[in-house]
Amino acid sequence: MAKAHNNQDGPVAPLWVRRPEALHLVAYSVAALVFTGQIVAAILRGSDWPTALSVLLAGAGVALSWRSPWAGLVVTSAASFAVTAVGHDPLSVWMMAVLVLFSVTVRGKQPLVGTGIVAAFFLGAFMTLGGFRGGAIVGAAALFSAIAGGATGAALRIHREHWLTLEERAESAIATREIEATRRVTEERLRIARDLHDVIGHQVAMLSMHLGAAEIGLPEDAEPSRQALVSARSSARTVVVETQRILALLRLGDDIPDGEALRPTPALSGLEGLVASFESIGLDVRPAIDLPAGFVEPSVGVTVYRVVQEALTNAYRHGEGPATVDVREHDGRICVTVENRVGHTMRGSGSGLGLLGMRERVESSSGRLTIDSDDGRFRVHAEFSPLGAVVR
Repeated sequence: MAKAHNNQDGPVAPLWVRRPEALHLVAYSVAALVFTGQIVAAILRGSDWPTALSVLLAGAGVALSWRSPWAGLVVTSAASFAVTAVGHDPLSVWMMAVLVLFSVTVRGKQPLVGTGIVAAFFLGAFMTLGGFRGGAIVGAAALFSAIAGGATGAALRIHREHWLTLEERAESAIATREIEATRRVTEERLRIARDLHDVIGHQVAMLSMHLGAAEIGLPEDAEPSRQALVSARSSARTVVVETQRILALLRLGDDIPDGEALRPTPALSGLEGLVASFESIGLDVRPAIDLPAGFVEPSVGVTVYRVVQEALTNAYRHGEGPATVDVREHDGRICVTVENRVGHTMRGSGSGLGLLGMRERVESSSGRLTIDSDDGRFRVHAEFSPLGAVVR
């Protein structure tokens, strides 16, 4: 058989390992040649009908073994006994029995049982009827040929199973390595996200606060400087918004669609479209949205949008019945409330980062988040200052 060779993907299994039926085809092809030769010899020699019948019995046993291995093996082995009984050399029938034994053991049948059946008929014919040319030496050869046929088939089967086990272990190792690599990449993304949130977010917030203090302290006639500070504060807000988008990308990793990063930044004006998107997939949403008329810090608008989005996602996955969405301005604050009944079934499994990400978003916008689950209802409530001031 051809030996395995290496390529860029590793060792390649031999043909007989990848296509074990090839061994059966070879064994049965050789048995068919032996049977054909024996039939031709019987015709040329003018053998009597008992001899021809015994050879035909052996051929029938070979054919039967294709469907019923044990029955075919017994019939073929018995044919060697029958040929010996009619006074002819059973060598050809003996070869067919050994080939059938080889095929039977390659298929995974018990090699000891199969070898015992063939050896019993061979030795029985030799000890009771005789007829082997060469006497005891040929009788011993018959015994050892039966042992060799069974042992060879069993050895090839064991080798194939061992090879398949190694392939399975290799595939498992590769899969484990890929999972570990994915886990480490995810951990690194989360570490970077935490650093961005804890360090850059804090520093940008402080920068915006100092710029606001500087703007307040300017004299009335310093209009150019005031405009420059306003522009600087706007740039700081943009940095906060972009940092939040980067945090979302890092947390979602490869699950985010290719075009997600290129979409416009979410805002309060997109809440109605967001609600409509959930209604289109079957969620019963009952909105009450009253957007503030004054200026709203862009980062606050993004956070309100994401809080409603995450809360509705949880309602769709884990809740049942309608989900109420209430967004309105109250006492100078933007109040967001999303409430739904907790369901008994789950449409999908979460990543475990949804509520954590929601809390981090709210805190990065200086808001306050409350999550509770009472009387079978799940409620998310968040409050923000439109200008991004700290909410107590």
